[in-house]
Amino acid sequence: MKTKKQPLIVGLVMLIFFVISLITNILGPLVPNIIDSFHLSLGLAGFLPFSFFVAYGVMSIPAGILIEKYSEKFVLILAFVLAFGGAATFVLFTSFSIALFSLFIIGIGMAMLQVVINPLLRAAGGEEHFAFNSVFAQLFFGSASYLSPWLYSYLVQNLHTGNSNILLNTLNKIVPQHLEWVSLYWVFAVVTLLMIVIIGIIRIPKVELKEDEKIGTANTFKELLRNRYTYLFFFGIFMYVGTEQGISNWISKFLQSYHQFSPETTGAHAVAWFWGLMTIGCLLGLLLLKLFDSRKVLSVFAIGAIISLTAALFASANISVIAFPLCGFFLSVMWSIVISLGLNSVAQHHGTLAGILCTGIVGGAIVPAVIGNVAESMGLRTAMCIVYITLGYIFSIGFWAKPLVNNAVSLRDLFKKTKSLPD
Repeated sequence: MKTKKQPLIVGLVMLIFFVISLITNILGPLVPNIIDSFHLSLGLAGFLPFSFFVAYGVMSIPAGILIEKYSEKFVLILAFVLAFGGAATFVLFTSFSIALFSLFIIGIGMAMLQVVINPLLRAAGGEEHFAFNSVFAQLFFGSASYLSPWLYSYLVQNLHTGNSNILLNTLNKIVPQHLEWVSLYWVFAVVTLLMIVIIGIIRIPKVELKEDEKIGTANTFKELLRNRYTYLFFFGIFMYVGTEQGISNWISKFLQSYHQFSPETTGAHAVAWFWGLMTIGCLLGLLLLKLFDSRKVLSVFAIGAIISLTAALFASANISVIAFPLCGFFLSVMWSIVISLGLNSVAQHHGTLAGILCTGIVGGAIVPAVIGNVAESMGLRTAMCIVYITLGYIFSIGFWAKPLVNNAVSLRDLFKKTKSLPD
């Protein structure tokens, strides 16, 4: 039975995906500026992504409980209130300690949003269109990740320079000189405030969660924790997000330290293309997953990521600035494959398992922090070699994963399906 589509809610979910990405993936370009502004060591700078992503480990499961107890609209508004509060605190009381606190509060809000939006998208767009809408949402997510470093680059290059328009004139009055990067958090504060208003106006229906979207009982958790695949795929998510953030958060600083590229231009643009190529890779991955076993695709892309990372760390400046974005391309399929393999490795309790797996996002907190601390004594290039460990684990998944349902589709089957389509 087809569900009634609600295009306004689908549009709202796409907008939320865009805002989540706009706020989440900007830390990498900012790291060199934050280090300079607060006179930080690399070890202390590593705690910036830690503060943000540890919130996912704290809030992923409680957010699911909040949705069941209250409503999607309540959780959405609360999430954006927290994000607004975090951004506003950051710009009003700019210091390193406040930055850590603010990033944690913003991270709590983003974690809550991630839990709400997928069931809401399924219900509003219709279950029969969920796969398509999910891919479309990833395009919104990827486009914001690509655009946010360009926005940062524009603001830091044009504030307090005599250039004039409404945005620059406003920010010139409230952003201190030599802290131009803080202007982004003024933008985030305004964006999150607007989202509170928009969500407050729109009527959001109560979503009836499917069984595989619900957080289970204590007995369900105990049953899953007796299954070794729960741990193996938890670490799969941990290693993937650790890889993603371990690379993206240190690209700009690496290019500045080893190749003297400007963080405001070349560094920011390299991070933008890291996310842009990740979005392009997602689209190619959709085709590949129709043709090949996902485990083989995962292993091949892991090898590609290892080769790209090697070029980025050890090749010349001109190659490094291209190889870092290529890492994003090869990481593009990993999240969806690891999640799907994990869910396909157990027969039931998928909602609870998804909650456990999503706490693995805390890898995005741990790995960049470890890299920063190792860089203190051994240098950033050596420290980033830690990512070989996380990529090695992801590569291994392609060999030991035993999904209950295999995704492989042969070229012959695909040809048959194509021929059966009406002209």
